[in-house]
Amino acid sequence: MTTDARAEIDRIYREEYGRVIASLVRRFGDLDIAEDAAGEALLTAVERWPAEGIPPNPGAWLTTTAGNRAIDRIRRESLRDTKHQAAMIINDDTPHEPTGAVSDDRLRLMFTCCHPALAPEARIALTLRLLGGLTVGEIARAFLVAETTMAQRITRAKAKIKAAHIPFRVPDRDDVTDRLDGVLTVIYLIFNEGYLAAAGDDPVRADLTAEAIRLGRIMRGLLPDDGEVAGLLALMLLTEARSTARISGGELVTLDQQDRGSWDHALIDEGHALVRECLARVAAEQSRPGRYQLMAAINAVHTDARDARDTDWTQVVALYDQLYVVEPTPIVALNRAVAVAELDGPEVALAIVDSLALDRYHAWHAARADLLRRLGRSADARSAYDAAIAATQNAAERAYLARRRDECIAQGTHKGKVDSALPRVRAEEAGVLERLKDA
Repeated sequence: MTTDARAEIDRIYREEYGRVIASLVRRFGDLDIAEDAAGEALLTAVERWPAEGIPPNPGAWLTTTAGNRAIDRIRRESLRDTKHQAAMIINDDTPHEPTGAVSDDRLRLMFTCCHPALAPEARIALTLRLLGGLTVGEIARAFLVAETTMAQRITRAKAKIKAAHIPFRVPDRDDVTDRLDGVLTVIYLIFNEGYLAAAGDDPVRADLTAEAIRLGRIMRGLLPDDGEVAGLLALMLLTEARSTARISGGELVTLDQQDRGSWDHALIDEGHALVRECLARVAAEQSRPGRYQLMAAINAVHTDARDARDTDWTQVVALYDQLYVVEPTPIVALNRAVAVAELDGPEVALAIVDSLALDRYHAWHAARADLLRRLGRSADARSAYDAAIAATQNAAERAYLARRRDECIAQGTHKGKVDSALPRVRAEEAGVLERLKDA
């Protein structure tokens, strides 16, 4: 098999993994059987597709093959009572009748993985593994933890589901909101992993960003009056609108350098409309916006500016101040510091950045590098760029960081504009100008 053929099979498998797993879990009610069967289907595809050709509907082929492998496993294990009978029923052609408030298999699995019996971090990790098709290493990087730690977390979560007999179904509509925060978090992380793919030569995984937006639209239809649901969808749309301008010649293009004419303005208009809706709801209810509404608002500020120089940094900092109250994390503080650099200068921002315990996060090193460069500390900046390069596996980001490092050495103490898009909460968090309220 050629390298290109195997790469194409791997790509298809990653894109279809969530659908295959969700279908198998719904049918068999067992995570281990679903994962093992999906893996066997991949091996079969690797053996047969190079000679026979990729089928017209590879997702359906993988699902059917995996289903057959699952039935074979059940028969081999001689579970001929409830499981074997269930497997025979599965062969019936009668259409599946969905239950609960959600009819989509993947969203149903997501709600199941977000069961309150599981720890919050386990819910997210398990869903990213099963629905996003991410490797344990990719999930570990998203959480900034060791791969062994993440593997143990996922194993424990699966064991908990089996031991507690957690059903693979969606709660009643009135109870959906109990798991809403976990579900929204998972959708956001799936989007982030696609938009800022952590590893490999492809810097963007469009299948994951599209899946996250699809799930976000389903959630919007399910809970049309929820501000955080609207905020998350707006955040993803406004971020996705800039995706085609993010990469050029295999290198990351930071927000201030992007061709804004190439942005998808239909997505921007839809995102801005959702942000205005959130603003109106907050004003009417005199409530405090949640983190997704605030991040969408920050994104709207950036996408509303015709030129990077027109960005209302005062508004961005004010929104980050609100976000830090809602979510007081080091990563939010890092993003706020980048905006502060535009208002108060790099020295003030560097003091904030240096106080954050994020030395395993590549964007922290990248932020320090740029601030040090602006302060004329070339040697320190080069070391920080080296650390940032070592901390990321994204090829486009590595190319960008390497070029900036080399320019820093060549230009010595040259001072330039901060690359405000690098340090971000995985999805380049950004949000809304006050004048959008009246748009």
